[in-house]
Amino acid sequence: MMNHKPSCPQSGFTLIELMIVVAIVAILAAVALPAYQTYTQRAKFTEVIAATGAAKTAVEVCIQSGRTQADCVTLGNAAAGTNNVQTKLVDSVVVANPSDGTLTITATATNNGGLNGSNFIMSGTVSNNRITWEQPESNSTCIVNGLC
Repeated sequence: MMNHKPSCPQSGFTLIELMIVVAIVAILAAVALPAYQTYTQRAKFTEVIAATGAAKTAVEVCIQSGRTQADCVTLGNAAAGTNNVQTKLVDSVVVANPSDGTLTITATATNNGGLNGSNFIMSGTVSNNRITWEQPESNSTCIVNGLC
């Protein structure tokens, strides 16, 4: 009798090796997915922050021109008019003059994209026809929600 050996030895992965690889990939995906979702929500929220740009610029130019804060609030709200800023992710941008003499700009997100109506508030202190912004202000809900 002849002993017949195959010319090529068999090679490949066993079922258990393949199952281990699939398990490792599943664990990595389970860890990465929540981090990726937070990353995409933060990226979307940058649109809300950027929406404050027109109002911020209008207020800064107004203050540098020596006009009253009330005039600057009106100009800032006109620059950020509802039709100018509303998008799928931005609900509104509002300029206000609270009683403490600061100016605030509040941008509010929609409930789309996991933003859940979070807001971004910046406050400005006027001194010598210049405005210094604090952003985000500590009571901005975007801080609690980890978006800014």
